[in-house]
Amino acid sequence: MTLVKDSPPDAPEIRPEAPAAKKRRGRRENLAGYLFMSPWIAGFLLLTAGPMAASLYFAFTDYNLFNSPKWIGFDNFTKMFHDPRWQKSVEVTAKYVIIGTPLKLLLALGVALLLAQSRRGQAFYRAAFYAPSLIGASVSVGFVWRALFSDDAIVDRTQSFLGFHTGGWVGDPNWVLYSLVALTVWQFGAPMVIFLAGLKQVPRELYEAAEVDGAGPLRRFWNITLPMISPVLFFNVLLETIHSFQIFGSAYVVSNATCGPADATLVYTCYLYQKGFKESQMGFASAMAWMLLLAVALVTAVLFWSQKRWVHYEEDAR
Repeated sequence: MTLVKDSPPDAPEIRPEAPAAKKRRGRRENLAGYLFMSPWIAGFLLLTAGPMAASLYFAFTDYNLFNSPKWIGFDNFTKMFHDPRWQKSVEVTAKYVIIGTPLKLLLALGVALLLAQSRRGQAFYRAAFYAPSLIGASVSVGFVWRALFSDDAIVDRTQSFLGFHTGGWVGDPNWVLYSLVALTVWQFGAPMVIFLAGLKQVPRELYEAAEVDGAGPLRRFWNITLPMISPVLFFNVLLETIHSFQIFGSAYVVSNATCGPADATLVYTCYLYQKGFKESQMGFASAMAWMLLLAVALVTAVLFWSQKRWVHYEEDAR
């Protein structure tokens, strides 16, 4: 008996799509994509690109919010460089960035190293350390911080108990900036989480091989941990440096809207706010804003240039 297999039916012939139909389908897909992107495009044009272009024009004008802008060229920038308070704001901001950013990153990395070890209650500790990053920039925390560092408050009493009679930090021009530094260091949760994610990616085999070779904890940290998390470290340094240049809310609230005492908390953005919205010198404030943008861009460029010397990527090792 011969079994005959049914032959499979012929596959339907696939005809190539006509060029005109393919073009129409591509247009419909592009149109759908632009429709989904339209809210972001409108927001970018109206809330970002438009105000930036307007502020660039105002930077070269004499504009006080009430009269029409009058073109004055580079007079705002010339006036800015000869303004003692502008120079003071640059000094205060630079001091804040240089002191606050490294301390914040060092604390974030130290806590991340502790949390990277297996222990009970890790989830609770991570959430507890991250929480200040969520509320630290709020106005309410600024009021609480000012109360903590005022005269005869808890910080003042603790210092007196330990034998340091400096008084409240908020009213002392020599100490008030350090209260802002303490506030930004307290908000180390965000870079800590990023450091923790980077530490989790370091292969355990490298530590085991180093232990066999007799490397101690410090040597393993310096020769294995730091090179392996250097891209994460670079990202945190870049991000936190930019954030430090933009400090405003905490300085404004802690100083009770004076940026003092004696201009001790006159950070760059605080002086910009005073010029633009208190003194109605919007042209001068716009020039200050663009100088800040150029300064941040310059620092960012230097960081990207320096990463070739200390940041190690996996593709570089291949």
